[in-house]
Amino acid sequence: MSIYTFNLPDIGEGIAEAEIVAWHVKVGDRVEEDDRIADMMTDKATVEMEAPVSGTVVAVAGEEGDIIAIGSMLVQIESEVDEGAVESEETQSEIAAIDGSHDALTSSQVIDNKQNIEIESDFPASAPETPEAAPKPPKTDVMAADFKPSTKVLATPAVRKRAADLGVDLSLVKAQGDHIRHSDLDTYLNYGSGQGYRPSGVSQKRDDETIKVIGMRRKIAQNMAESKRHIPHFSYVDEIDMTALEDMRADLNANRGDRPKLTMLPLMIVAICKSLPQYPMLNATYDDEAGLVTRYGAVHLGMATQTDQGLMVPVIRDAQDKNIWQLAADIGRLSAAARDGSAKAEELSGSTLTLTSLGPLGGIATTPVIQRPQVAIIGPNKIVERPMIIDGEIQARKLMNLSISCDHRVVDGYDAASYVQALRHLLETPVLLFAD
Repeated sequence: MSIYTFNLPDIGEGIAEAEIVAWHVKVGDRVEEDDRIADMMTDKATVEMEAPVSGTVVAVAGEEGDIIAIGSMLVQIESEVDEGAVESEETQSEIAAIDGSHDALTSSQVIDNKQNIEIESDFPASAPETPEAAPKPPKTDVMAADFKPSTKVLATPAVRKRAADLGVDLSLVKAQGDHIRHSDLDTYLNYGSGQGYRPSGVSQKRDDETIKVIGMRRKIAQNMAESKRHIPHFSYVDEIDMTALEDMRADLNANRGDRPKLTMLPLMIVAICKSLPQYPMLNATYDDEAGLVTRYGAVHLGMATQTDQGLMVPVIRDAQDKNIWQLAADIGRLSAAARDGSAKAEELSGSTLTLTSLGPLGGIATTPVIQRPQVAIIGPNKIVERPMIIDGEIQARKLMNLSISCDHRVVDGYDAASYVQALRHLLETPVLLFAD
């Protein structure tokens, strides 16, 4: 028996330290060679660390959220194999090679997150999944001892574990989105598990929680603080009559064949790209240290997207050259890849302008935060039917507020307002979207 010390390897050129974002083992656990032991985050990527030998974990470097230096001890494993028989340098070089070759990475190994975090989302936002005080197991038809997780149900590991602990079959729980969340499980426990409604007088109070800000959430906090610290934001909001565009969208969907179903966003992107050439100061980045503004000829549009890891911004490359069906396909593909962790590094960087939408949760107006070093972000809000006076008559119209936030060092208020008016003209006269 010997103690094998596994030091944090060099996981990228110029990287001096990494953050522990998740432990998959604890002291006393038995691990086999190549078992996943920890996830480490650098400024460039999140990398999985695997056990170099089999044995029992006798020491770990720190807690989740701690920063440790390259070359320092990550874990110590009591192994049946002599330490000298394990080529630690070879193991470290193999892991180091991960960062140098994106083609060799699996979808779960790397999430590029330096330039791709935004405050809003193009899908309904939900509360981050954090440990919750679990209620006592309800009286359900499926008891914990007999519980077998359904492989057909989409849910995060945390939700699956909580359901298993409570003896709840997730196939009985209705999801409000594309997968079951803690809120869906709470709804089932309160109303759908045979208990009926929670009796009045039963306390809804939960214990206080202190959550350490680590990983993607810490990156979001840092990026948003940097944006607000360096960029003098201003926002402008205008109301747009979307009735004609929504009618056209319905006609296009009715005749789409096997093409993807259109949301409002592909049509919005066409309008954005069509109007940008007259307002080049918006499709730009600002290097405030060098005092340089770069105006881009192509539109690489970032789509703020909600994921379980946090808010990410996959990029539609050369959006100006794509039709509505291609844009719809790109939106679906990139948002799915961002959520399941399969998005490539090049799909998560290099945006020149960001579009952020909260979908049906869009509210009356938003003041989105700019993704530095960009100088503008556009936020469509919820479409609602309201009365409007047209030619002296009251008509029901589908109205939407459109928000834009700009960097006042680069974009004047007049320019932002003029651009939104140009967008408004195209969206209210949608036939112009397809005119040369």
